[in-house]
Amino acid sequence: MATPSTTEQSTAPRWKIVGPGLVVAATGVGAADLVATLIAGQKFGYTLLWCVVVGCVMKIVLVEGAGRYSLATGRTIFEGWRTLGAWTTWYFGPYIVIWGFVYGAAAMAGTGLALQGLVGGLSTTWWGILSGLLGLVLVWSGRYGVFEKVLAFFVGIMFVTMVGAALLTLPNLGELLTGLAPRIPDGGLVNTLALAGGVGGTITLAAYGYWLREKGWDTPRYMRVMRIDNSVAYLVTGIFVLATLVVGAELLYSTSVAIESGDQGLVDLGVVLQDRYGQWAGKLFLLGFWAAAMSSLVGVWNGVSLMFADFMTHVTNGEAADARAGGKWYRAYILWLTFPPMVMMFLGKPVWLILAYGVLGAFFMPFLAVTLLWLLNTDRTPAEWRNKLHSNVLMVLCALAFLALCVNEVRKAVAGG
Repeated sequence: MATPSTTEQSTAPRWKIVGPGLVVAATGVGAADLVATLIAGQKFGYTLLWCVVVGCVMKIVLVEGAGRYSLATGRTIFEGWRTLGAWTTWYFGPYIVIWGFVYGAAAMAGTGLALQGLVGGLSTTWWGILSGLLGLVLVWSGRYGVFEKVLAFFVGIMFVTMVGAALLTLPNLGELLTGLAPRIPDGGLVNTLALAGGVGGTITLAAYGYWLREKGWDTPRYMRVMRIDNSVAYLVTGIFVLATLVVGAELLYSTSVAIESGDQGLVDLGVVLQDRYGQWAGKLFLLGFWAAAMSSLVGVWNGVSLMFADFMTHVTNGEAADARAGGKWYRAYILWLTFPPMVMMFLGKPVWLILAYGVLGAFFMPFLAVTLLWLLNTDRTPAEWRNKLHSNVLMVLCALAFLALCVNEVRKAVAGG
């Protein structure tokens, strides 16, 4: 048998703690997810703890499916969608443009609110604008190695601060364990769906295949490392969301303290921590809030821009280089995320922006689950890597759960909140 060449040896899979999985998970946990988790803890204590576990499993299944398709076929997820018919292009094109405008404003509002509470000096609007510009600078070159290190930095801050805040509250371990028993409290169905569906991202889940490509994991030989990377990432995310639920249960549910919906709820919680444990505790929490919001902003500025670049390159029959990081369409979408949404920042309605983003995001998850089922059960995927029975069952359950959540989000929007 021939000895592997030096080149083959040098390109063998390398195991790293931080990979595309942690990038997609960190990008997916933003301010809106933290607020939903805190409010679940505020209303129901530890009753919905099991939803955190279910939510992590759901995202592991979907992200693994997206990654498996990309590695098995060498195609991007958008290339896969195009094989399903023109309707996917007509859906995805307007969606990614509208979503980007709303998300850009929501992301800047979230980071701005965190910095205004943490540092002061400037208004939420101007802190948000500066955050958007910082995100642009960090991802403009398209260098994945730099981007991954930046996300790792934010993940470290948000993880340490939130887990630290949870430990500070001295959680009741007995009650915490009872929350692992699946049950839906009276009036808690919507919170149950929101908590399970909000663990770790919406459109950014589909960016996983692009980050795998940028990392250099682009063939089936990386399948095992991809699956471990994805599972470990959502284990870390689960611990983070669990810590958020603990803080909500111990500081809010047990003392009947209420916080506002939207990003303002995180500022309120910072005040509660400051009153109970001292100014340092409130500031430390706001630092974690900022890191979570900023990681989502930077992740979207990179990952969804890659998706847009791929979309535009295919619909315009452009050059292959245009579909990669640093290309013209990649940078055009970064500009779209950064500058037009600044107009919305001056409306002074960050909570409304977050809600609008939530509605738009809710439409994407049923689309992703259904199309993955289609792609991974047909000859669009090599037989070896198609869905097994357990993957199909889990993906169908994900599709039904996200469809229910989508219907509820639309109903709330039509009813005026």
